[in-house]
Amino acid sequence: MRAADRVLSRLLRLPPARNDYTVERGLRITMRDGVDLRADLYSPSTREPRGTVLVRTPYGRGFPESALHGRMLAARGYHALIGSVRGTFGSGGAFEPIAQETADGRDTIAWLREQAWFDGRLATLGGSYLGWAQWTLLQDPPPELRTALVYVGPHDFREAVFGTGSFTLGDFLTWSHTIVGQEARGLRWITDRAAARRRLEPGLRGLPLADAAEPVLRGRAPWYRTWLSHPEGDDPFWGAYRAGAALEQVQVPVLLVSGWQDLFLEQTLIQYERLRARGIEVSLTVGPWTHVGTAVSGAMLVEKRALAWLDRHLAGDAEPAEHAPAAGRAPAADSISAPAAGSTSAAGDGAAGRASRVDESPGEAPGRVYRTGENRWHEMAVWPPATAPASFVPHPAGGLLAGDPVEGEIGFRYDPADPTPSVGGRVLAGTAGVRNNRRLEARPDVLTFTTAPLTADLDVAGSPTLELALAVDNPYADVFVRLCDVDPRGRSANFSDAMLRLDPDVPAGEVQRLRLGLDGCFHRLVAGHRLRLQISGGAHPRFSRNLGTDGTFIDGAKLACSVHTVHTAPTRLVLPISSGAPSTTR
Repeated sequence: MRAADRVLSRLLRLPPARNDYTVERGLRITMRDGVDLRADLYSPSTREPRGTVLVRTPYGRGFPESALHGRMLAARGYHALIGSVRGTFGSGGAFEPIAQETADGRDTIAWLREQAWFDGRLATLGGSYLGWAQWTLLQDPPPELRTALVYVGPHDFREAVFGTGSFTLGDFLTWSHTIVGQEARGLRWITDRAAARRRLEPGLRGLPLADAAEPVLRGRAPWYRTWLSHPEGDDPFWGAYRAGAALEQVQVPVLLVSGWQDLFLEQTLIQYERLRARGIEVSLTVGPWTHVGTAVSGAMLVEKRALAWLDRHLAGDAEPAEHAPAAGRAPAADSISAPAAGSTSAAGDGAAGRASRVDESPGEAPGRVYRTGENRWHEMAVWPPATAPASFVPHPAGGLLAGDPVEGEIGFRYDPADPTPSVGGRVLAGTAGVRNNRRLEARPDVLTFTTAPLTADLDVAGSPTLELALAVDNPYADVFVRLCDVDPRGRSANFSDAMLRLDPDVPAGEVQRLRLGLDGCFHRLVAGHRLRLQISGGAHPRFSRNLGTDGTFIDGAKLACSVHTVHTAPTRLVLPISSGAPSTTR
C-alpha cells in the first residue's frame, strides 16, 4: 500500500508524505436508534496530528476513498474517518437515500467528540452524495467544524429530481440500479456492470415508469417508486431532501468543485453566489468535466487544491506564497476557475487535458491563469463575470441572426411513442458531456437555427436566456432547448441547454411567451465556427417523456402526439458576452 501511495502521489503531483499511518477497519458508530454504522479510521503516526477529516459515503470504504481520502490524508498528518452510511457496506439499518443523512451525520459527530484522538478540529469532504451529506449537516453546523470541501454536491435533491417539471429518469434510474448491485463481488460484479445498459432499457423505455422499473430494480430500491409518487414541489415529503438552509447557516470557509457538464452545476453556482453574498470565504473551481470526470480527469487539480485548502483551514498553516493574493487582487479563496476557450476541444467530451500552472506577468489581468490542453483557464474574482447582452433572433428558414426579427412560424410534431432522444449533456453517467449532435439535429422533430460563421471569437459567460414564443396543440407538452458550437466540418457540440414541462392549464393553441434560463457556461465560440440553437419536445431518457395526456408519473401509459409551433418574431436568444459584441456574416 505504501508503494501504491507513492505512485499515486507522484501521479497527482502531491507534496511528499509527512509521516507513516495506521488503519483500523470496521469501527462501530452507534446511532441514536441503536443501529451501528461501520467506518475505517486512518490515523497519522505523529505526535502533532493536523485535525480530522470526515467522509460519509454510500459507495463503500475501498478505492478510491481509501487511497485519496484515507491513506493520502493520514500520510500528511490528518486523521481520516471514512464511514459507510446506513444500509450500505456493513452498516446496519435500511438504506433510505438522502433523507437519512441529517440525523446520522449529527450522531457521527457526537461519536467523534468521545474519541480520545479527536482534537476538536473537523473538516468534512466528499463529492456528489457525499457532498449532500455535508450540506445537510451544515444546516446546523457543529462547533468543531473548521471547513467543508464539497465536490459536485447538491443541496436540494428535489430540484435535481423534478426541477424541470419532468422526472430526471436516466440519472436516477441508473443511480438506483447502481446502488442495488454495487456490493456484488468478483465475477458477479463484472457481469452486472457489463449488462447494466441492457438491463436498464426496460425501465427507461417502458410505461408506467414505476412498474417498468420493477424488473430492473428487483424490489430492492423502494425509494424509486416513492419519489415518482411525489412530483409536486410543495409536497412536505421533500422537506428531508432539501438543505438550502445550510447556505444561510454555514460560517466556515467552503471549497466548491464542479464541472461545466455536471448535472449539479447550477446548484454549485447557487452555493457559490449565496455564500459569497454573505461574506463567507468560498472558493469555486469549475472545470471542463462531467460529474464523474471531476473525480477522474480533474483529480490532479482537485486533490492538490483540496490538500492545500486543508493545510490552511484545518491545520492552520500559513497560506503558501503562490496562493497569496497579490496587491489589489481578489483573494484566491474567492475565485472561480473556468475554461474560457470552449471550442469543442475545451469541453473535450467530458475529459480534460493535463493542467499546468502558467506564471503571471505583472501586466496580466487580475487573477491566475491556468492552461488545459490547448485552452486557457481564467481565474476571476466573481461569477458570473461582467457581461454585455447580445441578442440573436431565429429566421423561419433556419438562420440565427444578430439583426431584426422576421415574422414567421415553423413547427414540428412530437411523438412520445418515438421520443426525441437525449445526446450527452449534464447527466450522471454514460454518454455524458459534450457530444456530436448532428444525427439528433437531422430528425424531423428537432428545429435548428444557425448563425453564419463568426468573424471574431465570442465568449459566452453566464446563463443564456431564450425568450420563446411557442404554441402547442396539446396542453400536455415539454420543450427542450440547447446551444451548440458548430465547427467548419459540421460537428455540432452542445455546451448549454434547458428543459421545461409546460403548464397544462394553458389552453391548447395559445401562444405562450416563455423565458428559459439555460445552464451556466463559460464557452468560447472561435472565429469560423457557428452558433446553433436547437428546439425540440424532449430529451429522452435523460428526462421522462411527456405522454401528451394527463397520466401521472406513477400510472401514466396512454400516449398522444403534439405539434409545436415557434413564432419567430417574438422569439429571441440573449447571450451574456464577456468580450465585445458579436460579429457575424449573413
